[in-house]
Amino acid sequence: MSTLAGHAPVLDQLLANGVLAWALAACGAAQFGKLLVELVAHGRWRPAVLIETGGMPSSHSALVTGAAAGIGWELGFGDPLFAFAATIAFVVMYDASGVRQAAGLQARRLNRLPPQLWEAETASTVSTAAAAGLAKPLKESLGHTRLEVLVGSLIGPAVALSGLALVGSPLQIAQGLGWLPAG
Repeated sequence: MSTLAGHAPVLDQLLANGVLAWALAACGAAQFGKLLVELVAHGRWRPAVLIETGGMPSSHSALVTGAAAGIGWELGFGDPLFAFAATIAFVVMYDASGVRQAAGLQARRLNRLPPQLWEAETASTVSTAAAAGLAKPLKESLGHTRLEVLVGSLIGPAVALSGLALVGSPLQIAQGLGWLPAG
């Protein structure tokens, strides 16, 4: 591939990597979906969900399944790299709905403990600065339900495969729009 005028070959490679671009787009679509779910299900406009973990749908699941599907599309679904990507996707999704979900449930229970319990514990065992940090509630939305993971895992391939098949890589898009010379 020829180098774009004034750009490094690494930038050329990144722009030509449709799998990465569409996996990230799938992640972004899932994050945007959280904003819509928040609006429809809870009736509130809360843009903070765009940078939060947890919730419907799982953007981590969308990212890893989008990448795995894109690798399969580009290299073939029999390629060992697709098998590796699919395996990593399953680990991430299992972790999101298992370990991280359990940690969130544990945080929710700890946050329900009476504040006096925390004050007595922190006064005897940690410094004042550390005690101030323990006074804040623990983050509860760490993981995902299985449904949140499932929906995210469907968004990933839908976005990535559609993008790869119909639109191409960012480099191809830029060339098609005339923003960059065809190489």
